[in-house]
Amino acid sequence: MVYAAELLNRVIDGVEGVRLGIHVCRGNWSRDEAVLLSGDYAPLLPAFGAMQVQQYVLEYATPRAGEIGIVGRALGHKEIGLGVVNPRTAEPESVDWISQQVEQALAYFRPEAIFLNPDCGFGCFANRCVNDEQTAFEKLKRIVRSAEILRERYG
Repeated sequence: MVYAAELLNRVIDGVEGVRLGIHVCRGNWSRDEAVLLSGDYAPLLPAFGAMQVQQYVLEYATPRAGEIGIVGRALGHKEIGLGVVNPRTAEPESVDWISQQVEQALAYFRPEAIFLNPDCGFGCFANRCVNDEQTAFEKLKRIVRSAEILRERYG
């Protein structure tokens, strides 16, 4: 795994003036959570620690990813792109639920180091979309509203 980090570091060597991050996709090809990757990020921590990126864009909208403290204790000095909505489900997450996810992350990350996003994109995989445009729009609206509330609360 450290080899993967070395390769990534070679690719981004010399890149300046932009925020560099990496997304770890846990599966976006099915609505069936049982067939998607599960388990916490602990096995990836050695590679994460060796990567010269500022942000880790990780999926936390489902319990499949484990608890935020595993990554937070190791990488709380970095930024996290916190997945707070599941692009595969039809029901938009509540603003309260999203805010609770951020509250948990705040135990490890500075407020300005938390970026809210979907677990993965809302795009299609092999010409097969896992959600429709209206649902994606509603989920993104909930992220925006949560961010507004959290900015008021934490500055």
